Order: sequence, then structure tokens, then C-alpha cells
Amino acid sequence: MSASSFLAGRDSLAGRLTRTLIVWVGGVWLLCVFAVVWYVDREINHNFDNELVEVSHRMFAMAVQELEKLQHPGEDPPRHPLIAPKQLFSEDAVIYQIVDLHEHVLLRSAEAPPDTFDVPLAAGFANNPTWRIYTVRHPTLGLFFQVADPLDERRHALNRTLFGLIIPLGAVLPLLALVLRNVARTELRVLQQLAGEIEKRSGADLRAIALAPGLPQELRSVGDHVNRLLERLSQSLDVERALAANAAHELRTPLAAARLRLQTALEHDLRRKDVQAALDALQMLSHRAEKLLQLSRAESGASLARAQVDLVQLAGTVVQEFWQDAQINERLTLKVPDRETPMALGDVDALAIALRNLVENALRYGGGGRVAIEVMTPCTLAVRDFGAGVSAEQLQTLQQRHVRHSADRAGYGLGMSIVGTIVEKHGAKLVLSSPPAGAAHGFEARIVLLPA
Repeated sequence: MSASSFLAGRDSLAGRLTRTLIVWVGGVWLLCVFAVVWYVDREINHNFDNELVEVSHRMFAMAVQELEKLQHPGEDPPRHPLIAPKQLFSEDAVIYQIVDLHEHVLLRSAEAPPDTFDVPLAAGFANNPTWRIYTVRHPTLGLFFQVADPLDERRHALNRTLFGLIIPLGAVLPLLALVLRNVARTELRVLQQLAGEIEKRSGADLRAIALAPGLPQELRSVGDHVNRLLERLSQSLDVERALAANAAHELRTPLAAARLRLQTALEHDLRRKDVQAALDALQMLSHRAEKLLQLSRAESGASLARAQVDLVQLAGTVVQEFWQDAQINERLTLKVPDRETPMALGDVDALAIALRNLVENALRYGGGGRVAIEVMTPCTLAVRDFGAGVSAEQLQTLQQRHVRHSADRAGYGLGMSIVGTIVEKHGAKLVLSSPPAGAAHGFEARIVLLPA
């Protein structure tokens, strides 16, 4: 394994998770071992102490009887302790002695070292560096009976318990590390697959990532967010490409016309007719550029708000813009509901752009006749003209860009495409009909919005 691969393995999520699990599991295991050792030590001492108490009470009377046999009646207490015969008790390992109230040792087991009972004379337990001693007083005689137990036995018992727990732990830890490593790699394999799928995506491939059925909830949430991000990126790229394609298509003719008119005007000493024609071409260029920007904004949909929109106020604002032209003022009418004010959910600026484009199309292609805007309940905007209208075949292609329905007439083109895009982004419906209901000819476009 190379150094880079080793470092990559150490920095991987699986490696870090494995090390963390091993450290924490091993640490918790060690704490549990020490807790067990503490508990076992406590239980060992408790059991040994119970044995000392039991032995002392069981042997006290027997030791007193042996003392009476070895000591003649009427004699003073011996200056030196009497040594009990080894066969006095079957438990020849028991270390004991009998002491009077003046701390004179009267009887001692043969196995007892001289300094075994070097503790204050008092009932209960006491320790010296080597022995654990239990002292009990006779209920009627002025005698104390002391039994000693070596502390080494207790330490040996505790060490055996400690080694019995730590040695299996040391043997199991490598196996545990291997198991945790395999578990971490297995569980994180889906994350590696998800990372691999994301890594494949680029500006040329913005397809949604396929999410496996067994993906954990957290990773599925990450995958969903990544897919939404890819969708937005794809949409932004589509808008950018569409804007470039539309600009190349729509601006080529106005630019050529303006250049030609200006060149002609220069060749003919700036005749008014040629200058006016150049201005008209530039006006068309400006109009096309405005439509392209409107279409780009509508297709991006990023800045569209979702708020309550008063459709009567919206239609009134748009109509006021057109009524400033005296010729249009005579042709354009507005009809609103008498009582209820329709309130829709949407972006007021985007809806104003859509309505303005419908009115422009109606004024341009309505044959110079009357154009009506109507606000209807519950949430509908309708624009109708009473011109020649369009055929059923042409009605199907009105929302397609750059379509010409005849040699001498441009199609509804970008304007209707802008309207359709804005309506789609609002989750609304665009209904086109020719002729309008109840009319012999003409054209009608309705935007049916969602109520607020």
C-alpha cells in the first residue's frame, strides 16, 4: 500500500469512524472491567470477612476449653503464651489467639507468627500491613478471641479476577477492531456510491442522481437536495442557452435592418425617411431585447414571489400604461367584477408582464379593432380581440417561439412564449380560443390563476 493510499484510508470517514468506535468501545469496556474488579474486590473482602466472623464464633468456645486444659486451676496467667497443639482444629491454617483484658496472650495457634496480631485490642476488624484481624469478646469471661487472615490471599484472588478479565479483553480487541472496520465500511458503502454518482455529474451531465432503495434517511435527504440543486443548475443552463439562441435568432434581423438603414441614410445625405426607418429598426431591436430579457426572467423562475395579487388593481395598472396613447385609448376597454375582488397567488410583476404581452399581441394582430380586458372570478384574466383570429392548426403553435403563420405576418412568437412560461411557473393555466365564446371571429387568451 502506498503512502497516499494509507493516508487516504486514515482520512476516510470509514477509517475515522472505525478508530472512534474502537477507542470508545474499548474505553467503555475497560471502565466496565475496572467496575467489575472493584465489585469483585468488595465481594471477596466481604466473603473473607464473613468467614473470619464465622470461624471466630465457632472456634472461640473450643479454644477456651483448650486453654483450660493447658492451664492448671489457680495458676496466674502465664508470662508467655501457651501454644495450642496442631491437632486442635482440622483447619490448621487458622491463625488465632486468646487475650485477656490486660492484653496478655494466653493461647496462640502453633502457626501464628509473633507479630501477627499487632493491632489495638478492640472488638471488630483491624488491619496491619500483612494481616486482616477480627476480634470478638467473650460474653461472660474477660477474654478476647482474635482470628487473622493473610491479606495476600485476598490480593491473589483479586489479581486472578483482574487477569481473567483483561486477558480476554486484550485478545478480543483486535477481533473487535476488525469487526468494527468491516461494519463501518459496509454501512458507508452507500455513501461512497452516492459520492461516486455526484462526482460523475458535470456541466455536461446534470441528470438526477439515482437513489438506492435501501439508502438511510439522512443520505436520502442529501440526495434529494443534490437532485434539486442539479435541477436548478440544469434549468439555469437551459435559460442561458435559450437566451443565447433567442438573441441570435431575434436580434439578427433588427440589427441588419438598422445597419442597412443607417448606411442608406449616410449614402443619401441623411434623408429623413431613411433616418426614421433606422429609428424604427432600432425601436424593434429594443423591443426584441426587452422581450428576450422578459423571457429569460420568466424561464429562470428564481425571483418569482408568491403573494396575494389584486387582479383588478393589476389590470388597472397595465391598462393605464396603454391608455396614455390616445389611439390605443379608443380601442382598449377594461371590465371588472361589480362586487367581489379576485385575489390570486403569484408575482405581481411577472403577471403584469404576461398581461402586457397579451394586450400587445391583441392590439397588434386585432386588425385595428376593439380589444377588451376582463377580470373574472374566481381568479381569471382574459384578453380578447375581434380581429381575424387564427385557425385551429395555428392555435396549436402559438406558444412556440420564432413561428411565422404566414409570409407577411410574424407569429405571436416571443410574447406568447413569455406568457406561457410565466403561467407555467405560477402553476396556472393558459387557455387560448379562436374565436372567443359567443363571437363570430377574433381571439381570446385566458390566464386562470390559483386563488390566494
